[in-house]
Amino acid sequence: QVQLVESGGGLVQAGGSLRLACAASGRTFSNYAMGWFRQAPGKEREFVAGISWNGISTYYADSVKGRFTISRDNAKNTVYLQMNSLKPEDTAVYYCAVDRTGWGRKGDYYEYWGQGTQVTVSS
Repeated sequence: QVQLVESGGGLVQAGGSLRLACAASGRTFSNYAMGWFRQAPGKEREFVAGISWNGISTYYADSVKGRFTISRDNAKNTVYLQMNSLKPEDTAVYYCAVDRTGWGRKGDYYEYWGQGTQVTVSS
């Protein structure tokens, strides 16, 4: 079992930046790919970014490519999402999740979801 705790959300003006963190429990964090997802009110949860277990491969939704950067520090059992040039449409609850069998791609199977952190971007 892996437990995930997201942090770093908040209220920011359009054009601003936030850095989300997802801290994982368990010794096997470094074995797993990780992903960030988001869910806006009235919308389905969507893939935002993913990263392979070794941090070499990263994947992004088209809507955030060039603005968001996913990274990880396996020594700290933490994965990050640096969000720059934020837009009002980025407003959502952001979740991290574990991809035990894949490489952090959009279509992989994710499990062990965190509780989420709210990101609100004002115009």
